[in-house]
Amino acid sequence: MNPTEQMRPINQMTMQQKIRNSLRHPLSMLVYVLVVAGAIITFFILIYLIAYVVANGVPYITPSLFEIEYTTENVSLLPSIFNTLIITLLSLLIAAPLGIFTAVYLVEYAKRGNKVVETIRLATETLAGIPSIVYGLFGLIFFVTTTGWGYSLLAGACTLGIMILPLVIRTTEEALKAVPDTYREASFGLGAGKLRTVFKIVFPAALPGVLAGVILAIGRVVGETAALIYTAGTVAQMPSSLLDSGRTLAIHMYALSSEGLHTNEAYATAVVLLVMVLAINSLSAFVARKFSKT
Repeated sequence: MNPTEQMRPINQMTMQQKIRNSLRHPLSMLVYVLVVAGAIITFFILIYLIAYVVANGVPYITPSLFEIEYTTENVSLLPSIFNTLIITLLSLLIAAPLGIFTAVYLVEYAKRGNKVVETIRLATETLAGIPSIVYGLFGLIFFVTTTGWGYSLLAGACTLGIMILPLVIRTTEEALKAVPDTYREASFGLGAGKLRTVFKIVFPAALPGVLAGVILAIGRVVGETAALIYTAGTVAQMPSSLLDSGRTLAIHMYALSSEGLHTNEAYATAVVLLVMVLAINSLSAFVARKFSKT
């Protein structure tokens, strides 16, 4: 038997003994109970929200909700699904390459203590804390008015691309930092250069963490409303180009609920939005697992 396999039960037993000994202290027991209670409460809140939305929305999912043309009678959400996919894809095409390359520069190429690096990180943290409505006003002034694009999918995608950029940078940066330095040292020892080491050794090892950041960015894009109202508009029709206005599923749900005439259809839209987010996240997680195994 391998010596490591012989030591494994001993290490596990030692860890279990440490946990039991730590729980004997009253304060440790209190913290343990609070942590477990917090996890249980969070789980039940999630289950309750999902069950509430599904129970109120599934009975009103009808074929008329998926017609190509939107009317005030069928309040079809098919154009909104199409617009959501377009804006999500465009915003990721803008933010993902820029954010990933920025993180690679900050972690792998920039010198420690560099003022440029400190400035970039300060700007990233500042952008991450700005409310989405401010991004919407910026997109209205710059992309809609100054560039002359008007209320369009392109203006909305550019605005969301800037909004999710800090998230992509921070998650990619942390994923790259989590890669052990021994990977880099081994690659350099075999004669590989800096560029080959970064993109052949380090980046593939950090890819699951990078994709996790992309998944979070997708969730924020799909659920965004404030920034898109001022940039993409609220037209519930199939777009013929990227310069046409269009509403996403989140805006469609907000419009139906605010009008007060189609509340049941708003719940049905929430169910479709929930299923769409779960499907995108599951697909991204599947891709992340595939890359982590290779």
